[in-house]
Amino acid sequence: MARRVRTTTPNLTRRCLQNAGLFNLCRKHGVSSASIYKWKAKYGGMDVSEAKRLKALEDENTRLKKLLADSMLDNPALKDLLGKKMVAPAVEREAVAHLQSKYGMSERRACRVLGCCRMTMRYQALRTDDVALRERMKAIAHERRRFGYRRLHVLLRREGYEVNHKRLFRIYREEKLTVRRRGGRKRAMGTRSPILISVAPNERWSLDFVSDQLTDGRRFRVLTVVDDCTRECLALVVDTSLSGLRVARELETLITSRGRPKMIVSDNGTEFTSNAILGFADRNHIDWHYIAPGKPMQNAFIESFNGRLRDELLNETLFPSLSYARAAVAGWRTDYNLNRPHSRLSWMTPNEYTNTFNPRRDLPLRSIAGSAAAPVAHPGQIGHDNRQSLHHAG
Repeated sequence: MARRVRTTTPNLTRRCLQNAGLFNLCRKHGVSSASIYKWKAKYGGMDVSEAKRLKALEDENTRLKKLLADSMLDNPALKDLLGKKMVAPAVEREAVAHLQSKYGMSERRACRVLGCCRMTMRYQALRTDDVALRERMKAIAHERRRFGYRRLHVLLRREGYEVNHKRLFRIYREEKLTVRRRGGRKRAMGTRSPILISVAPNERWSLDFVSDQLTDGRRFRVLTVVDDCTRECLALVVDTSLSGLRVARELETLITSRGRPKMIVSDNGTEFTSNAILGFADRNHIDWHYIAPGKPMQNAFIESFNGRLRDELLNETLFPSLSYARAAVAGWRTDYNLNRPHSRLSWMTPNEYTNTFNPRRDLPLRSIAGSAAAPVAHPGQIGHDNRQSLHHAG
């Protein structure tokens, strides 16, 4: 029986040679034969530049698909946080944590979506609790309800607390001690000439009246006298009625203890334009200046003082009797002159600022801060005329 001889065809020979070359190529570059066949099916018939261009297009397509998927996820995440105001760093940390927990975002991506810095997320605060400072500030603010954080800062520094004003303001707001701003009246607009500033004590005094009522409905008035240079409260006279004669007697007694001013500024009230006041100014050679009608800003020093008096005492206190009102007003005057820091005096008290001068006075200076609660002169008797004033008036 004849034996069949197996012969190799040219195609089989070529295929074997190709497989051998493919095997050597795979060993040389460290890739599998399956990858070689895959690349051949994909890039077969292309030159190198066309293959690179196709690869670049595929990478760009992949990137755009990823951006589209990210934006489709970012939109609902931003809508979820639409009602939150991200102003403080703590709120931003909460928003980033919300996106990480609900949407599975990374910290980097959540910060990019919200537009915040990653350092804000990783910052660890090193602030102390300031328990003693907070308690003391709340105690002072409860005692002086109309004081802002600047005056509280001055009082705390007097007690030995070394604290920055910005840090104190942060604690002040956290404790919700902000003074409620009362509604004010409309201010006149237009050109205003600046008021001349007195440079020495007793150069100019300012006078005005403040009114309030007792708990039973009776009205009382307060005569306020202020030194425009030192901002010192010279007198607070409380009574149900204060006539021009009574004002003149109070000023006479005040001049006896403190000295004679060069000028007194007041409005055009009937008490200040009476014959008793005209005679008083003529006898003591005092220049009495009346402001223009309807222009209280021309007597700004006493108007500012009256605002503090009403804001810190009259609006905060109930007065059951006239004697109680006199005692409360006298105590507030003592505190104003000795303890209350004044912003226009470099946060010194009026008494401390007065001590920086060496005024020359006709008589020895007597302490006015600790005067009694009673008025400096007794009320005039009803039904009697002042013969001296009538004779002066003609």
